[in-house]
Amino acid sequence: MTNALKLGTRRSKLAMAQSGQIAEAVRQITGRPVELVEITTYGDVSREQLAQIGGTGVFVTALRDALLTGEVDFAVHSLKDLPTAQPDNLLLAAVPQREDARDVLVARDGLTFEQLPPGARIGTGSPRRMSQLNSYARVHGLTIETVPIRGNIDTRVGFVRSGELDAVVLAAAGLHRIGRSDEVTEFLSVDVVLPAPGQGALAVECAATSVDLAAALAELDDPYTRAAVTAERSLLAALEAGCSAPVGALADLLADGQVVNEMRLRGAVGTPDGSELVQLSITGPVPTSHNDAMALGRELASEMLAKGAAGLMGERAQ
Repeated sequence: MTNALKLGTRRSKLAMAQSGQIAEAVRQITGRPVELVEITTYGDVSREQLAQIGGTGVFVTALRDALLTGEVDFAVHSLKDLPTAQPDNLLLAAVPQREDARDVLVARDGLTFEQLPPGARIGTGSPRRMSQLNSYARVHGLTIETVPIRGNIDTRVGFVRSGELDAVVLAAAGLHRIGRSDEVTEFLSVDVVLPAPGQGALAVECAATSVDLAAALAELDDPYTRAAVTAERSLLAALEAGCSAPVGALADLLADGQVVNEMRLRGAVGTPDGSELVQLSITGPVPTSHNDAMALGRELASEMLAKGAAGLMGERAQ
């Protein structure tokens, strides 16, 4: 009997669902059974707001430790949770094709954002979402109150069902992956809220010494997704911001007819109350290498810093 590969995953319903999808793909590629190993991370047990506990790596460190000790052979992360610096002893073996990167609104009575009553209470654990929602509301004469919340999808949607909140904002990808897209009352345009860098994408990681496994996992890699998220994460790194900072970024491909010839990278940084927001974009050739994608992110970051982005992020990551 072929030895089972051990896949490290967080225990949440969403993490198990997305890891299960990767496990099935790896079974088909390798012909080996894949066993899910549930690992509890600091971010799962802490009840503090992500901005307080630093955000960076809190959902990742325990999984990476399990990789390095050999407890698991590979791990699946939500890419937006990964710190921007990649350790030398671990390999980002695959970034599969991205799910929907947008944020969504789950509101009472099927309401959209524009239909929410004055003073509506909107729950989110993300300073990025707070900043952009508050900015959009200011510009369009809406009054909202953003309320910091933590918890899994059930917990967050439960705040709306119980009447404690009028709406919550979540990632579209998570609801898609657990089959709950029918609860979305509005898919928020990226012109309203730019997603987190890497949102909607998964990261498949293994030890750098696992050469054969890395080669097999690489078959799951989507080069366009990898180029896009590399540019987004390069922007985040160049802003010296952690993954809980109020930074939105999205790289998308621009086509001329059927030919994809350019990549546009958009970035947003703002104060939590939305009173100040720096939003810029740049367009360049589709990156053909890791370095090209990194350069696109650094270029936009330097333009945003020149417009005062650093002063809007509070404490910058060390």
